[in-house]
Amino acid sequence: MHQGKVFNIQHYSIHDGPGIRTTVFLKGCPLNCHWCHNPESMDLKEQMIYRIQKCIGCGDCIVHCPEKALSMGDNGIIRNEELCTLCGRCGEVCPTNAMEKVGKTASVEEIMAEIEKDQVFFEESGGGVTFSGGEPLLQPDLLIPLLDACKNKGIHTALDTSGYARWETLQAAAEKTDLFLYDLKHMDQEAHEKYTGVPNTLILENLIKLSRMHQNIWIRVPVIPGINDGEENVHRMGEFVKSLGIKKLFLLPYHDIAAGKYALLGKPFLLKGVRPPAKEKMQELKELIVPYGIEVKIGG
Repeated sequence: MHQGKVFNIQHYSIHDGPGIRTTVFLKGCPLNCHWCHNPESMDLKEQMIYRIQKCIGCGDCIVHCPEKALSMGDNGIIRNEELCTLCGRCGEVCPTNAMEKVGKTASVEEIMAEIEKDQVFFEESGGGVTFSGGEPLLQPDLLIPLLDACKNKGIHTALDTSGYARWETLQAAAEKTDLFLYDLKHMDQEAHEKYTGVPNTLILENLIKLSRMHQNIWIRVPVIPGINDGEENVHRMGEFVKSLGIKKLFLLPYHDIAAGKYALLGKPFLLKGVRPPAKEKMQELKELIVPYGIEVKIGG
């Protein structure tokens, strides 16, 4: 049975491809983007989050923890990471949902059962399924069978990817994917590595190869003020995308609404103080790219 780690299945999504879609978020990502709005997707392993503001101090989680990994401290519940097995029992018994397990193991059959609930909406709207993350290509043993299963059901598939994967993995997925939502974050290799943790060489090489074999690719650019919104970088993106014959690009304005998630996960939020780009700035960037013969849209 093919199975892997997912952290969310979002029904009735309208920002991850055409029509009404079901977005399946796979866990784990080889990048560590400073602006990631799904920090719970970074680690492949399951995690527990603790919302101290919701905790009423009842102690039910402590009593029911089979590993005795929890105790009461001056500032709420303390988790012994060495003892905790991430069974999720604490979250199940918590009356206020202060404890929550992020991520679970799911099989292709279980995920498809969720997807098929929305099939009538796909048919009426021209929608389908989008596999996102994290980086879905990090789990090919789950992703490829899911793409096969969707194909067998006649369900349109989209793959939201950073492109940071072995070409053989991307190629295998490309043969079964109807639409690619391909992220371009920065054209400068050093800046890309500084802000995402990895160089962009493999990402650009894979996009070149993918464009030669796949005709349906949408480029998505997260616009991060002070990081990748300079004119030189934007012009380089326009030139590169044009050279590949790709005709559609989305500019996605940065937002900071995920900042609270980082605290829940015990992760530092590295863009504290960075504000979302103004509408006027987004329009300026759009006007820089349009002359390259590319259809540019602002937002998902």
